[in-house]
Amino acid sequence: MLLKEARIPFIVIPQDADEVACMTGGTIEETVLRIAQSKMKHAIVPAGTKQGEKAFILTADTMVQDSAGIVHGKPRDREDAIAKLRAARHGNYLATGFCVERRIWNGPGWVTEEHLEQVVTAQYLFDVPEDWINHYLDTTLGLHCAGAAAVEGFGAQFLKTIKGSHSCIIGLPLYEVREMLEIVGFW
Repeated sequence: MLLKEARIPFIVIPQDADEVACMTGGTIEETVLRIAQSKMKHAIVPAGTKQGEKAFILTADTMVQDSAGIVHGKPRDREDAIAKLRAARHGNYLATGFCVERRIWNGPGWVTEEHLEQVVTAQYLFDVPEDWINHYLDTTLGLHCAGAAAVEGFGAQFLKTIKGSHSCIIGLPLYEVREMLEIVGFW
C-alpha cells in the first residue's frame, strides 16, 4: 500500500525465509534486520531475460516492543491481538529493518552489485478503548499488523502520539527507502 501510494513501481515476489529461525535473541533492531536479511537471501527473483538486466529488491520486517519490554510481531489470533492492543495503551517502541539490493543478470543467475540495509525506529501510543476493540479488529487490518496496530484508515483515530517515522509504524519507512533507492540507482 505504501509503495503504491508513493508511486514507487514494484512487483511482489515470493521468499521462503524461516523467520522463526531468525528470532535468536538480541535487540529488537537486530532481530528485524536479521529477518529482512534472511528474506533478501531467500527472495525468489524471476530469471532475467538479457545479459546486464538489473533488478532491485526490497525486503523488510517490523516488530513492536511494549513498555514492559515484550516484543510483539503479528497477532497469532484475536485474543493475542486484544492483549497487544491493551499493552499499546502504555506506549510501544517499533523497529523496521529493511534491505535494498541492486542485482545484475549475469548468465545463469543474478549477481548482487550493491546491498544496503537500515533500521528505523519510532515510538507511539495507540489507545483503542475497551468498548471499541472488537469493532476496531473487525474494521481494520489489526489482526495482520505488528502489535495489532493498524494506524491508517479507521485505526488512525486511535493513534494518540507518535515520535519518529509515521510510515515506519504502518510498515515501511518511506523516507529512508526512497533515499536508499536513489543510492542504488533505482530512479
